[in-house]
Amino acid sequence: MLAVFIVGVATGSLLCEKLSGGRIEIGIVPIGSIGLTLFGIDLFFAINPADVESLQSVSQLFSHFSNIHVLVDLGMIGLFGGLFIVPLYAFVQQRTAESNRARTFAALNILNALFMVASAVIGMLFLGVAKLSIPEFFLTISLLNIAVSLYVYKQIPEFALRFIIWMLSHTMYRVSHRALDHIPEQGPAILVCNHVSFVDALIIGGAVKRPVRFVMDIDIYHNKLLHWFFKAAKTIPICSPRRNRKIYQQSFVQISEELQQSNLVCIFPEGKITRNGKINAFRPGIETIIKNNPVPVIPMALHGLWGSFFSHKGSAAFTSLPRRFWSKVQLVATVPVPPEAVSAAKLEQTVRELVD
Repeated sequence: MLAVFIVGVATGSLLCEKLSGGRIEIGIVPIGSIGLTLFGIDLFFAINPADVESLQSVSQLFSHFSNIHVLVDLGMIGLFGGLFIVPLYAFVQQRTAESNRARTFAALNILNALFMVASAVIGMLFLGVAKLSIPEFFLTISLLNIAVSLYVYKQIPEFALRFIIWMLSHTMYRVSHRALDHIPEQGPAILVCNHVSFVDALIIGGAVKRPVRFVMDIDIYHNKLLHWFFKAAKTIPICSPRRNRKIYQQSFVQISEELQQSNLVCIFPEGKITRNGKINAFRPGIETIIKNNPVPVIPMALHGLWGSFFSHKGSAAFTSLPRRFWSKVQLVATVPVPPEAVSAAKLEQTVRELVD
């Protein structure tokens, strides 16, 4: 059983490379926590205590389905444990300043040791004082894992945000990308892209390695069901100056603040989702942004989303059942445009060429 568990951990750890696409992807951490809970609960039902008078041979062990069931659950708990822990360690390493990294991991190891001792004490309380059986103990831990996971994801919404993006880009769509190395690994920049569907931001956010701040129409931003999601993603709401000049000006202030903090900001210069599959004229707001914040602009284009469930092809979006699953979507970028050469017309032409 221990060997199966270890093989599961190793398999899950190696699987992280495949699922994360060769980068640090914290979106698979919730997958790990979900798997730990589900197979922990299943282990409660799998364990079937039987009176055994002597040691069993391997053939005798595998002659009972319940024993195989237990081994499968242990292996899957190990696998999802690997999916859970490896991205977390990589995440800590990525987000920690190099000068403090060694001390951070030393402190992390101390905390891990303290929690291991605490878990032993909890085990004694549950098994000794509360008189739980081993299966009941696994069930209790699995249920507690749900509460802890929800608390963690509420405190750090980025985990849930990346999870939703990862699921979308690996279930409904097969997302590929080309020339995204034009996006700088550090420093401020603006991404401009054609606007094809309601999930454009999710596709871009999942493909770009760095966190991206999106500028979004205020009506979509205040959607009752998705407002919490957009807020967690630090989306910047915007509207036309004729509708509300104060909000319009505040949007540019927020964009400037994000760029001053060396973040990536993505805007859709068309200002609305296409209703015919063709690119709308780019609005001059990008020129105002660059005038206040002279940073490079990276033109990008999305391919394959027109006609999907989230686009306006045929009828309004969301009004019919999805017709396409696992369809190919591609995000293409090109060389950055220096701030002194930025204009709405030139960016529109560049994006049109990328689309064609």
